[in-house]
Amino acid sequence: MPDPIRVGEAAVIPASAITVAFARSSGPGGQNVNKVESKVILRFDVAGVRGLDDASRARLRGLAGSRLGQDGWIQVTSQRTRDQHRNLEDAREKVRALVARSLQSPRKRRPTRKTRSSQEARIQAKKREGAVKRLRGPVRGDD
Repeated sequence: MPDPIRVGEAAVIPASAITVAFARSSGPGGQNVNKVESKVILRFDVAGVRGLDDASRARLRGLAGSRLGQDGWIQVTSQRTRDQHRNLEDAREKVRALVARSLQSPRKRRPTRKTRSSQEARIQAKKREGAVKRLRGPVRGDD
């Protein structure tokens, strides 16, 4: 059974919510790559993470993207090195970083006004584009 993953002081992923599997890596390794399972596939249950409020849990699901399965588990893989233990630590670090990012609430956006110069530049650009489009029209002769 894997060790629990601690994310700062706030969140903990208990060992019961983690599964680890190994597979053959496609990365470096020479002939060794065909016989050693150095790729790590670490999965954890989002519902099993302790210390997350509902907003953080929702952010975690959003940050996971395609790594989130329909069963509510997030899958993280690592095949960066030739060593299984280093790949396991790399996968655990990826999980820590993902959960840590979900703990940070996004800053509220303060609406700002457009500057006068930006408005004038926009109008000038529109006039230039209009002039170019007028030139594309039919040619009028002196008839």
